Amino acid sequence: MKSFLFIFFIGFGIKSIAQQKPYYTQYIINNYILNPALTGIENYTDVKLSYRNQWAGIQGAPVTAYLSVQSPIGKKDYRTTATSFEVPGENPRGKSFVDNYTAAEPHHGVGLIIMNDKTGYINRFSAYATYAYHKGISSRTTLAAGFLGGISNVSLDRSKIVWGNLDPNDPAIGIDNGEIKKVKPEIGAGLWLYSADYFAGLSVLNIIPGKAHFVTDKIYGDYFAPQFIATAGYRFFLSDDVTALPSLMFQFVKPFPVQVHLNVKVQYLDKLWVGASYRYSDEFGGFAAMAGLNVSNTFNLGYAYDVSTTSRLRTYTKNTHEIILGFLLNNKYGDSCPRNVW
Repeated sequence: MKSFLFIFFIGFGIKSIAQQKPYYTQYIINNYILNPALTGIENYTDVKLSYRNQWAGIQGAPVTAYLSVQSPIGKKDYRTTATSFEVPGENPRGKSFVDNYTAAEPHHGVGLIIMNDKTGYINRFSAYATYAYHKGISSRTTLAAGFLGGISNVSLDRSKIVWGNLDPNDPAIGIDNGEIKKVKPEIGAGLWLYSADYFAGLSVLNIIPGKAHFVTDKIYGDYFAPQFIATAGYRFFLSDDVTALPSLMFQFVKPFPVQVHLNVKVQYLDKLWVGASYRYSDEFGGFAAMAGLNVSNTFNLGYAYDVSTTSRLRTYTKNTHEIILGFLLNNKYGDSCPRNVW
């Protein structure tokens, strides 16, 4: 099974796993990892820990973990009228909340993302700092612009490769035994338009491209290609206690076709949510079921079960598991879920 996975990624193209950033099923509860413009969007310091075990049962399949931290700076908040306080027994994100919603005061946000993604013998470690500025453009709508900067270190441990029918002299993966590394800067940028019941965003990651090799030969193609992402969602009420948020996302990384994500998330009060996602892609298509619980105004969690629909992989495995733990620090207003959509 290990040989299958390595041959799959080398044969399909070593660049295919590095051009694409790691996959996330639950980005709908942490769009920050895909768009730096969300930095500082909420009233509190938002900390998230995530672990994703992709294609369980295949040895060497992608395993991704990340820590994200982002917080507002200089944000004057919303508790200025009687209607802005939560009323016991009512849905704090119900129709009254939407009716009285106002755009955020101008403020800044700063954040940090630390990520590790391991696929077979290839490991990618990344660390980014983010910044965003939020400004109301109407009484109910805010526009944020954000930037990301950091580094990625991609390493390949040739000493652990079971070569089989592979060519150990393939220059795309170096010729020396042991661990070989490639370090490159990371730059990204994004825009995020949001209100009480909708959002829309654009972002580009990996603005600085790299090459698909671990040696000095420059004949190989793009390794880190820019990734373009567009997303939008709209929230509506099924009742005053139940809301639904359908959303979609388009991803494009050259030379692959555009990948389309269709999502829906249904939330009861500010406590419990369930969701589903369908990812249309020639190579990495899938369907996911998700659920989450806002345990308190300091802790929440989410879980996703992802089923692969890709013909090359479903013979071997269909299962991917992802969990996110969230911590709401310095939450002086006691928010138990995000104010700006969710």
